[in-house]
Amino acid sequence: MTIKDKREFNETDEIVISKEKLDSFVLECLSKAGCIGDHAQQLAETLLCSDYRGHYSHGINRLHIYVHDLMMKSTAVTGTPQIIKTKGSTAWVDGNNLLGPVVGNFCMQLAVEKAKEFGIGWVVCRNSNHFGIAGWYAEYACRQGLVGMAFTNTSPCVFPTGSREKSLGSNPICMAAPGMDGDSFFLDMASTTVAYGKIEVADRKGETWIPGSWGADKNGDETHQPREVLDGGGLQPLGGSEITGGYKGTGLCMMVEVLCGIMGGSAFGKNIRQWQTTSKTADLGQCFVAIDPECFAPGFPIRLQEFCDETRNLTPTNPARPPQVPGDPERAHMNMCDDLGGIVYKKKQLDHLKNLADRLGVIMRLVDEKAQ
Repeated sequence: MTIKDKREFNETDEIVISKEKLDSFVLECLSKAGCIGDHAQQLAETLLCSDYRGHYSHGINRLHIYVHDLMMKSTAVTGTPQIIKTKGSTAWVDGNNLLGPVVGNFCMQLAVEKAKEFGIGWVVCRNSNHFGIAGWYAEYACRQGLVGMAFTNTSPCVFPTGSREKSLGSNPICMAAPGMDGDSFFLDMASTTVAYGKIEVADRKGETWIPGSWGADKNGDETHQPREVLDGGGLQPLGGSEITGGYKGTGLCMMVEVLCGIMGGSAFGKNIRQWQTTSKTADLGQCFVAIDPECFAPGFPIRLQEFCDETRNLTPTNPARPPQVPGDPERAHMNMCDDLGGIVYKKKQLDHLKNLADRLGVIMRLVDEKAQ
């Protein structure tokens, strides 16, 4: 695996859409929901970044949820995040119920500023909303030669190990660190085996089977059927059941909650509103960290690059699937998209977007009819 490798495009099942058309479509949909200008653009950039990296579970697959929240007035369309408290390299921020990417960008930019001054910036917020892909924020720090980390709590959708009751979110963990010549270590993962959106995508694609450890039915028992997960069921912590290490995933979910909900003074655990409901504000807690590696041992990018290359060059168990470094699958996907001049989607995903466009009265001009 090299950073120039790319995934193969399947022209039978997939289609390429230009970023310009996608951006225009997202902005038009958001405009119908009363969100325009810079806030809408920040959300659009985050959603398209997710699809570009191959994380469709957090891309425009989720656009209808943001639109619904905006139309129901459960998310604010105007305003600015506010610094409540700051001390040295730290800050506590009120997101003022704005779109998650607006809050997240504000917080990570503040963390980077503090890292450049103090060597580290640690910013925690309350009163935020779903901020999309965690990697968007960590990458911002990484592009500036810093180590970036981002965490968020989410609606309770996870059965902790040994429980028949959902009380934790999928609570993502992300860390991005710069290597050489554009390479990086880029870990972006849920504390569950998969993100909830991945099961939503599987269901929308018509799939009727999911692997073990992905999800559980309404009784907390492992299931292989995506509909059972979506119809009152939930996710399993990373590792699945107790015997396969699910207690470790439960611990990671709780760790993120401590850094976000508990430290941020936001809703946490079972108190966070249910996914896709608007009876109250989301009040999510989020944590953003930026670290200047030059405060420590010299030559961080060089040493990290040596470590990444060493890992990639290990003797593979299967020559067709050599060892990878976190971020390699995303790079392969991005390289494919770059070569094709747009972002790749499954053709079936367009049906979901067409339904949203029809509901909003938006004309969907993403692809030529003959290309579908």
